[in-house]
Amino acid sequence: MVTVGALVGIALVALGLVLTPGPNMVYLVSRSVTQGRRAGLVSLLGVAVGFLVYLAAAVAGIATVFVLVPPLYTAVKLGGAAYLLWLAWRILRPGGRSAFTPAALPPDRPRRLFTMGLVTNLLNPKIAILYVSLLPQFVDPARGHVAVQSLLLGLTQIGIALTVNGLIVLTAGTVSAFLTRRPAWARAQRYVMGTVLAGLAVRIAVDRSRAAVATP
Repeated sequence: MVTVGALVGIALVALGLVLTPGPNMVYLVSRSVTQGRRAGLVSLLGVAVGFLVYLAAAVAGIATVFVLVPPLYTAVKLGGAAYLLWLAWRILRPGGRSAFTPAALPPDRPRRLFTMGLVTNLLNPKIAILYVSLLPQFVDPARGHVAVQSLLLGLTQIGIALTVNGLIVLTAGTVSAFLTRRPAWARAQRYVMGTVLAGLAVRIAVDRSRAAVATP
C-alpha cells in the first residue's frame, strides 16, 4: 500500500528534523543532564504520546481544517517561529547557556516530566508542520486507504524520532561532561545550536507553502 520510496522519503525527513535542534531536543537534553537518564526517558515518554496525538489527528484528517482555514495554519507557523526565536535568544544572548550546561533545576516528579514532554512536543512547530504539510505529500490516494497510509508513514517517523531522541537522552550526560571540560567546544556548540534554531525560525516564518491534505 505504501511505496518503499514514500517510506524512505518520510524516514529521511524525520531523521533531518530530529537531528535539527528544536524544543524537544532542548527539553530532553536539559532534563537528562540535570536530573538523570531516568527523568529524560520519562520525559521522552511524554514526547512519544505527543507524536501519537499528531498521528491520530493526521489519520482522522484534521489537517483538512488547516487547508480550509489558511489563517489558522499561518498562525501556527508564526507562533512556532516566535517560540524557536525565543529559544535561540536564550542560548545566544550574553550569558546564555547551552542545553548541555548543567543548571540548578529543581527535580520534577514523573507526572510533571511526562506532562512537560507531552506539552513541549505538542507545541513543537517542526512536528506540527511535519504532520500538517509534509506527511500528506507522501500519501498516494491511488494506492489505497489514505488513513492507513498516514498511519504507516507516521509510525515510521515516530520510530526514528524516538530512537534518535532516546540516544540523545542516554548520551546527554556524557556530552555535557565533555563540553564542561572544553569551554571552547561548549561555546561553539552553543552558537551552532542557537544559530540553527534562529535559522529554522526564519525559514518557517517566511515559508509561503500551504497546508496539504491527501484526498481519497
